[in-house]
Amino acid sequence: MSQHLVLSFIGEDRPGIVERLSDTIARHHGNWLESRMAHLADKFAGILTVTVPLEHQEALVNALRNFEQLGLHVTVEMANQNVTEGSILSLSVVGNDRPGIVKEVSQVLHSLMVNVKELTTTCEPAPMSSEMLFKTDMVLAVPKGLPLSDLEAALEKISSDLIVELSTDH
Repeated sequence: MSQHLVLSFIGEDRPGIVERLSDTIARHHGNWLESRMAHLADKFAGILTVTVPLEHQEALVNALRNFEQLGLHVTVEMANQNVTEGSILSLSVVGNDRPGIVKEVSQVLHSLMVNVKELTTTCEPAPMSSEMLFKTDMVLAVPKGLPLSDLEAALEKISSDLIVELSTDH
């Protein structure tokens, strides 16, 4: 029997962080499943899912907490693997950067009981101008019975300058 663990971490960016984490997980019989990691400002941050046999769980969690001594703050949460009901969609939104875009999009999604499974955002200069463009890509779990056209219409009502693209090819 094994336990799913969700780890999040943040610390000063330097070479070897991923190697040390992966080595610690492997030495404690853990299996690295999925992860997202990025350099943000001057920090290295990430989240990953690991499975570990129950008899090795406590030792792995203790070893991960020892990373604090190396300047890496690691948080460990126990998790269950659950099945998503409904359909999985990809959503891309692009528009002129302004405060509140994520808030507005997430409010629409919440009002329709759509669950955000993944979220990435970027800001970059628009081609041919110095205006900043905001872009977000999301993976969504859409409840059964919600027509895609209703979701798309609700998102497009946010602002005329946002380009909304939904796809089912996730």
